[in-house]
Amino acid sequence: MKTHRILLPLLILGIVFSSCEKYLDVKSENTQAFIETAEDCQLVLDNYAAMNVGYPSDGEASADDYYLRESTYSGSATDLENKALYTWEPAAQRESSTPQWINPYKVVFNANLVLEALEKLKGGSTSQATLDALRGSALFFRSYAFWTLAQQYANAYLPATAGQDAGIPLRLSPDFNDQYGRGTVQQTYDRITQDLQEAAGLLPPASLVSARPNKAAAYAMLARTYLSMEDYPKALTNAESALATLPADHLLDFNNLLDMDPPFLRFNKEVIFHSVMVGQPLINPNTFGARIVPELVDAYADNDLRKDLFLAPNTGSAHVGTFRFRGNYDETTTSALFNGLAADEMYLIKAECYARANNIPAAMTALNTLLVTRWATGTYVNMTAGSVDEALTKILAERRKELLMRGLRWTDLRRLNRDNRFKVNIERKLARADKTLYIVSTLPANDLRYTLLIPRQVIRNTGAEQNPR
Repeated sequence: MKTHRILLPLLILGIVFSSCEKYLDVKSENTQAFIETAEDCQLVLDNYAAMNVGYPSDGEASADDYYLRESTYSGSATDLENKALYTWEPAAQRESSTPQWINPYKVVFNANLVLEALEKLKGGSTSQATLDALRGSALFFRSYAFWTLAQQYANAYLPATAGQDAGIPLRLSPDFNDQYGRGTVQQTYDRITQDLQEAAGLLPPASLVSARPNKAAAYAMLARTYLSMEDYPKALTNAESALATLPADHLLDFNNLLDMDPPFLRFNKEVIFHSVMVGQPLINPNTFGARIVPELVDAYADNDLRKDLFLAPNTGSAHVGTFRFRGNYDETTTSALFNGLAADEMYLIKAECYARANNIPAAMTALNTLLVTRWATGTYVNMTAGSVDEALTKILAERRKELLMRGLRWTDLRRLNRDNRFKVNIERKLARADKTLYIVSTLPANDLRYTLLIPRQVIRNTGAEQNPR
């Protein structure tokens, strides 16, 4: 029975949080939440703490933009699970499904509640425009959560194997009794792109605050998704659509941010959709532990303002000469890193996709349009490229510098490692007390460990297929 009637929003949220574990990975009794009006639906979708906060961060913690000190790695704050994750141990696996697995499925649950309630509101007094906007928003949130899960727990998309590789559970109903297997990677990305395409046709062009999805957000998420699928023509089309939907003045001039501390506001004008990852001790920028790797620090030129706005020098004799990240697009949560959608990412997608289409002038124009806003006034010289390889090399280098700690590096490694021009065997290092670095482990390109193990609690309670090792 799935008949819905009104309950207070607080009760709705109480059911979500108390029952979500059952909904996700335990066979359970049917538990119902009731929504009756469009206002109720909007309240659920506007719950910032439930819908915009706590997306998976273990992928970013597994990437190669930072390193730890020996004392941080061996200290009590770094538990055994995080130590294993840091060194890419083959058996590295979370015991609990909370929060890396549970949090995004809470978003899915809320989205499904709204989608089911909206079916009951058809033909009533609520305007079609309101119903469309709510449906588009719910579809966006669900697909957004599915994509973040797929970056950690499903193989990277490869057309030749996507129909056989195990995907993620695609829960399309709020009913706790509905059972879902993992399906395939192809089914996962088909669902994500289908939902986003529908959302793009339903959402309004703009929203009151970037915590709410809008048409530009749907296009931007399609661009990100197609890039991760290496479908560069579709990524380009959607990146251009996202940018065309934004106001004309949608890039920050970093020259205007030099006196701000922290430098970036939560809902700054570049943000298309705002979300943050769950706090992760390995990459917490508030500590001296997570240090940006020296080769990345050195990659920023002297007049590149990102070096000052994204990086902060560590203080104290034990830390001199090292840097931590401070360029979070959320000034109120410095330990929960921004992983949302922003205009700068769209320019980088546009540049890369034009280069892959052998349109070097358009690629460099897109890149230069972004970078001129990042350098000290009057110092930037437009980049040029004489070949596709040179253009891609420059664009991908700037992508890494611009999107530092945005939750995208792991996805980039997974797709770029299939290209002999750009694949890398990454190294995990620790810093001694004298600040010299030594290698403790390596992760070869295309290793099975680029797909993380699903938490034991999920496997134990559902019998789901585990990722191979």
